Amino acid sequence: MSVMFNNDPFITAQVLELVIRERDVALSAREWKHRLAGYGYAIKDTDEGQIVETLPHHVEIGMLPNEATA
Repeated sequence: MSVMFNNDPFITAQVLELVIRERDVALSAREWKHRLAGYGYAIKDTDEGQIVETLPHHVEIGMLPNEATA
């Protein structure tokens, strides 16, 4: 289950799908975050979990499911 921070659940689902797909092909967490930066996204680590946010404005998109975290 993911927490939604923006108004469009369709866009949120697509972004989270992209993030998870990129995690599957990356060889390390560092490479994964670098690949996401190329798409304009970043991962923010919080006490509750990892949150996907946009770059450079750091607008929160959604929380990653536990099985997708690095």
